[in-house]
Amino acid sequence: MKKHLYIQGKWKEAKEYAPLYSPFSGELIAEIGQADDADVDEAIEAARQASKTMAKLPASKRAAILEKAVAIMEARQEELARILASEAAKPIRTARTEIGRTIQTYKFAAEEAKRIHGETIPLDAAPGGEGRLAFTVRKPIGVVGAITPFNFPFNLVAHKLGPAFAAGNTVVLKPASQTPLSALVLADIFAEAGLPEGALNILPGKGAIVGEKLVRDPRIAAITFTGSPEVGIAMKNKAGLKRVTLELGSNSALIIDDNVEIDQALIDRCVIGGFSFSGQVCISLQRVYVHESKYEEFLSSFQAATEKLVLGDPLEEATDMSSLISAKDHQRMTDWVEEAVSRGANVVTGGKPVNERLFAPTILTNVASDMKCSCQEVFGPIVVVTPFQKLEEAIEAVNDSRYGLQAGIYTRDIQKALKAADELEVGGVMINDIPTFRVDHMPYGGVKESGFGREGIKYAVEEMTELKLITIKL
Repeated sequence: MKKHLYIQGKWKEAKEYAPLYSPFSGELIAEIGQADDADVDEAIEAARQASKTMAKLPASKRAAILEKAVAIMEARQEELARILASEAAKPIRTARTEIGRTIQTYKFAAEEAKRIHGETIPLDAAPGGEGRLAFTVRKPIGVVGAITPFNFPFNLVAHKLGPAFAAGNTVVLKPASQTPLSALVLADIFAEAGLPEGALNILPGKGAIVGEKLVRDPRIAAITFTGSPEVGIAMKNKAGLKRVTLELGSNSALIIDDNVEIDQALIDRCVIGGFSFSGQVCISLQRVYVHESKYEEFLSSFQAATEKLVLGDPLEEATDMSSLISAKDHQRMTDWVEEAVSRGANVVTGGKPVNERLFAPTILTNVASDMKCSCQEVFGPIVVVTPFQKLEEAIEAVNDSRYGLQAGIYTRDIQKALKAADELEVGGVMINDIPTFRVDHMPYGGVKESGFGREGIKYAVEEMTELKLITIKL
């Protein structure tokens, strides 16, 4: 099966196609068109021309397009979930959850399309401002270049497309090389929903070609990128005066205080946070700091729950965890665990491949803060557990990181909760929950090398609009 490029509302054959293989079975899924420079240029121009139409669409029409897309997705949920499971090796139950969230994200976008507004400004607050009326409006920014990763290929795309279309912008989308089908299926969905031709263009291909041109081309008004810090920082340096929203890496941490009951609900949340989709989540739980009085109890319960996880085929209903996205990442897990063990870390469970595609969910202890499993983004099924004596030590350990996306703390002491909320150097603090918590309308983003700018539909709309001031002399 060949899948072409999508430009100007039409499928276009590419000069080159690349094979797409299942991460779990290794079977050929499809051949994917690879965009070249000319294709990218054509797509950007199509989006630029379409932006004139999109900018004039009333809010009610933009909302209606998004609502119709939601209705189509709701009718095709199982099909979309199976596409996701096949190309990303996301367990089918987890895939269904992502499709549900994707639908919710577009619903939020439809709602936000109808409430984009400015405000009145009291100019007479300054001498010389008397006798004038002033107000602001938000205008669409133009063409948005969207670059998305493999781990949430439906929902993270929705976090780019939804606010862009709600605001009246157009998009050139470069999906991840391993998950292009989840993006390409949206072409027909949005066409059926009534999106103007050229408002959505989808270009699988090499980052050095597609991504590079999107970042450098002056017709692109904004870049929204989710991926690695190294790539994101390079993009920002090349983007010039473009708006840039970056959602980058993390080694998210959780603090468990001494007054917390180590019950099954807490343990289940930690297992979900650490091992859902094999830990390939931007806010996956990677570091757990447990008060020394609760450490052994937590570790024993966490190990027992982790060892009950079912590993296997992502299309099987019983599967909790499947293969990592690539052989390279599979090998990296082995290398990082071996590096940690060679320096004195202990493997509580897992720590090795199950086979050439599956890596066992792993818990490590006695891990130094400068070991890769702690200080870098694992993006795999490895969780580090460390005891602490005082809350200040745990907060300092969480902050001893180049990243700052989200963190969590379990405590029954409101003073400690507020202290952590104030002092943790992250974009979001989850009190009495894991850092992996996210719903799709909340502001989401980080500090330090976790990026800047915020997703969450309302907040992304603000990033994708220009504020315009209008004054009238009365």
